[in-house]
Parts: sequence; C-alpha cells; structure tokens
Amino acid sequence: MSSKFNRVLGKWDIFTLSFGAMIGWGWVVLTSEWILKAGVMGAILAFFIGGFVVALVGLTYSELTAAMPKVGGEHVFSYRGLGLDASFFCTWFIILGYVSVCAFEAVALPVVLGNILPLSQGEALWNFQGNPIYLDWVLIGIVGSVLIGVINFFGVKSAAFIQTVFTLFILVAGLMLIFGSLFSPNEAISSGEIWGTEKISTGLLAVIVMTPFMFVGFDVIPQAAEEINLPFKQIGKILILSVLLAIGWYTAIIYSVGTTLSSIELEASTLAPADAMQKIYSGVWAKNLLILAGLAGIITSWNSFFVGATRAIYAMGYSGMLPKAFAVLHPKFKSPIVAILFVTLTSILATVFGKEAMNWLVNAGGLGIVISWTLVALSFYRLRKKEPLMPRPFKVPFGKWVGIMAFVCGLGLFYLYLPGNPSALNGIEWTIVACWLVIGLIFYFWASRVYTRKGMREKMDDHLES
Repeated sequence: MSSKFNRVLGKWDIFTLSFGAMIGWGWVVLTSEWILKAGVMGAILAFFIGGFVVALVGLTYSELTAAMPKVGGEHVFSYRGLGLDASFFCTWFIILGYVSVCAFEAVALPVVLGNILPLSQGEALWNFQGNPIYLDWVLIGIVGSVLIGVINFFGVKSAAFIQTVFTLFILVAGLMLIFGSLFSPNEAISSGEIWGTEKISTGLLAVIVMTPFMFVGFDVIPQAAEEINLPFKQIGKILILSVLLAIGWYTAIIYSVGTTLSSIELEASTLAPADAMQKIYSGVWAKNLLILAGLAGIITSWNSFFVGATRAIYAMGYSGMLPKAFAVLHPKFKSPIVAILFVTLTSILATVFGKEAMNWLVNAGGLGIVISWTLVALSFYRLRKKEPLMPRPFKVPFGKWVGIMAFVCGLGLFYLYLPGNPSALNGIEWTIVACWLVIGLIFYFWASRVYTRKGMREKMDDHLES
C-alpha cells in the first residue's frame, strides 16, 4: 500500500513544527519560577540535565523515524519492537499528551490576551474550583480552537506555513531579549544573585521535573513522517538538531532574564521575560512585543501538537485500534477530518473549566508523554537486538547504550509522578489518566472483536511494508 498522504513538507517545515512546539510559550510565564526556585545557574543546570535526558530520547526517535518513516511514529516503532499491545498503550498515551496540550492552549489563549486586551472582569458565567469563567474568555478559546482546526483541515502545508510565520516572530522577540540583556545593567551579576548556590540544592530537582514538558514537540516529526519530502537520513538529523537548539534557547532565556531583573523584580513579575524586555529597551512597547511572542508561542505549540494528535489518531484508526472513521482522509486536502473534529471539540470542552484546568492538563498529559517516550526507548533497544540488519539511514553511535540510558531515564521521570514526590499527580489528574485509559481499553477490546487481533497485525504489517 502506498502512502495516502501528500509529501509536501521540506526541511524548514519540519524544523519549525518541532522547534516551534518546543519553545512554545511556557518560557514567557515560567522563567521567573525556575530562577526563584533554583537560582539562575541552578535553573540553567536543570535545563542542561533535562535536555540531556530528552536528547537521549530524541536520538532513539531520530534513528527510528529514519528507519520507519510512517505516519503515527510511536505507533509503528512500538509495534515492530514490542508488539500489538505495547503499540496501543504507547500511541494512546502519546495522544493523551498531545490532546491535553491542545486543550491547554485553548484555555491559555485568553489568559495571555488578557495581558494586552481589556477582557471581562464583570459578572462570571459560573465558577469552577473558585475560578470565575467569563463569556469572552470562553469565546476566545472556542474561536482559537476552531481556527486551528480549520487551518489543519486545509492540509499540513497550510499548518506548516502558519508555523513558520509565528516561529520566526518568537525568534525575533527572543533574540532581542537575549542580545539586549548583554548590554543592559546586570542586576544579578552585580549583586551575586546569579549563582544562587543555596537554591541549587533545594530547587534543582523541582526545575528538572518541569523540563521534559518544555522540550516535548520533537516527537511531532514522526507523526507526519509520510508527509515529509526529504531523504530519511535528514529527518533524523533535523529532529535531534531541534532538540539541541531548544536547550540553547531555554538556557539563554534564563540567563538573560536572570541577569536583567533582580530577585525582588522577579518575585513581583508574572511575565518576567516581558518585564525584562521593558527594562532593557525602556518602553512598554518592548513588553507588549514579548507578550505577543508568547501569544505566537501558543499558536506554534497548539498547531504542532494538533498535527501530532490527529496523525496519531489516524494511525490507530487505520490499524483498527480505533473506529475506522478516524482513518478517513479528505479527498483533496489529505487531512484526517474526523480526527481533526475530535481534537477541536476536546479543546473547546476544556474552555468551560477555566484556568484551573491548565495544571491538570499539563500534568496528566505529561505522564502520558513520559510513558510513550519510555516505550519508544525500549522499542529502540529491542530492535537493535532483534533486527540488527534493519536498514537505518540515521544510525545512532553506541545505540544499545543510548537505548538503555533513555529507557532508565524514562522510568526515572515516571517515578517522579508517583505519590510522595514533589511533582506527584493529584487526585483529579489521576482521574483524567484513569478515564483516558478506560476509554482507550473499551475501544481496544471492541476493536479486537470487530477487526480481530490478526486483522490488526495484518494492517500494521502492510503499513510497515508499504
């Protein structure tokens, strides 16, 4: 069977899909928290450590994507390495991660716009967990969800174009902050706050556990592998390059903000990079520019994870693990229309819960991503042993050791979500994960009866051989 998708994505398209998703907008709101927890140097060290872990996982993805450039990414990696059941769990949990990010962005959009537009502060529609939900906030989230869905309906090339425009805007604003800080008064350096040695011992771990969710996004590339028009070896190189550049981005942003604002200014700031921009360039326009970059970051991460979620859902529909309707492609635009509708409606649903839902979505989705990463690392190791002669256009040096280290690191990240740890999930977040798993298992057992496990394997084998 030949691919049903159009190969229209070039180097820059897949780089911006990956890098644009990783830099997103989290740095706009969380930089002050990282610095206050671990100090400037502690936060930078945390991102180097977290980046190293993600780079290991990224290496496994790079080799597997080049070897098996099929839509769904993790879906085919885990099937070939670990079998049918592992493929279901791996793909279903990565979808949880992607869908949760899309829903998160629908809630975050009005939050960021509220910093530059006079949104409602009057009577709320309702309250949820003590947070008022306003009509215009809900409408903004709904409109954003629909627009992202429409952009993706017209095909991945239109989504890639939007991604390019907004990623370039983020880069311009971020580079203005980074280079501007080199020529501004360095508050943290002059006061000795930059080292924050007393904070490193207490805050390092708290920042490390946040890093995987800042870097997630490189794994969107395998989801759209059948739409990439590049030699397979180059796909792996671009994937790992995007991870390395994201490490550099985060560490540079932390240094710039931490050396521009004093600890008192950091504690008083809700958007530290924006306040740092205003201080560097002595104008509110600079602050607003950075806030707009944060808005662009919402769009880039939302768009990337929308692509990833819909392609993973399509892959499960095609293999029979989800209803066949999810594998329907638009005849002209080659977009998975039912999967697009599903993710759009999920994003809209999240808007009715307000800001409180953001933490739940990030944490529950983060666990799903870590589970999937760990299974991919195990698949990578198993395939190195089971199929040593598999053609690997991009082959990772010392592959078995890389696979082992990536798997162990994945288990370590998983452990941090368990009760008793600083980043443990709360009851609502565990409920989200449990409900998602139950829904998936219902689909899976139903599909096993309708399509049979033999039929699923035949579909997967046909997909791999095409």
